Amino acid sequence: MARKFLYIVAFCIVVYMAGRLALTLFPEQITRAALVPGGRFEPQPPVAGNAYAADSLWISRPGMAGGDPARFLPQGAAQNANPLPAAVFFVHPTSYLERKHWNGPVDDRDAARIAAMMVRGMASAFNGSPDLWVPRYRQATLGAFLTDAPEARQALDLAYGDVARAFDRFVASTPADQPIVLAGHSQGAYHLRRLIKEKVAGTPLARRVVAVYAIGWPVSLEHDLPAMAMPACQTATQTRCVLSWLSYAEPANPAMTLSAYERSSGLDGKSLKGSAFICSNPLTGSLGGTAPAAVNLGTLVPDEKAHSAALKPGMVPARCGADGLLYIGPAPDLGPYVFPGNNFHVYDIPLFWANLRADVTRRVAAWKP
Repeated sequence: MARKFLYIVAFCIVVYMAGRLALTLFPEQITRAALVPGGRFEPQPPVAGNAYAADSLWISRPGMAGGDPARFLPQGAAQNANPLPAAVFFVHPTSYLERKHWNGPVDDRDAARIAAMMVRGMASAFNGSPDLWVPRYRQATLGAFLTDAPEARQALDLAYGDVARAFDRFVASTPADQPIVLAGHSQGAYHLRRLIKEKVAGTPLARRVVAVYAIGWPVSLEHDLPAMAMPACQTATQTRCVLSWLSYAEPANPAMTLSAYERSSGLDGKSLKGSAFICSNPLTGSLGGTAPAAVNLGTLVPDEKAHSAALKPGMVPARCGADGLLYIGPAPDLGPYVFPGNNFHVYDIPLFWANLRADVTRRVAAWKP
């Protein structure tokens, strides 16, 4: 019996090692096969004009009673003594990971659970403002970012339509002279770029923007920023500008990220191949550069079940590489959700949670009408 058990253990080890080897050698092919839907895109009507008047379509919004994940504060963090006067619109990253549909239903339980966890770890960095809005939307599934199939574009357009409708509700619900912070991560940042091009650039809203935090998605200097009509943030107190970064531990293999970026088009419709993108340094609030771990005010370190978290200062440095990616040195132990190639995408915000919180506070204070 003991020998049989050892055979089972050995078999499991071999299978595990083979899986890790295959993922190392063929990460893009295996990831695509596991996540890209095989069926057709399912056309759906746009949400009704007043749909986002309902609390059920918001993960977080002012006045929401109890259980608001965006109000989470980790151990070691204190609520701002003076609430920020700016309203915040945050678009959460992809939490629908299934291959069943190209777009996740807003009532999908697993997607909602993952979204709440992500909002707790990401949008919470912006909760110094009492006016924090995080919409639910029919997000494109993760596999839509791994293929050039026309269904992927249709799925992303459907998701954007929901985000745009939610943004209209956000704008209608805030005073016309209130400053606004626009933020998103990953798919959220992808949609945020288009939102700014179509609904902010060249309008009175542009004057109200404190800053845009398009984190976890490459923002092209040549093909995105002109359409957004905003520059990259050069300094820690600059306003009406854009910040963005993509985090990698070292040694890094960013081939999947860079190839996906170069296959894409910018907001001007042109190829992104060879186009540099923003690398903001979240530890300094400036464009590019290097900062030591000593100036990291606190990384959000979750417990084993990600139910709670504590801030750990001085955990990781930040260095913008010549390739536009943000490097954090050797991989810290934050949990199991590191992508192939030492890609710390899921942790883009938690790595620098306290510095991002301070950055928002500083820019809101510097904003002038």
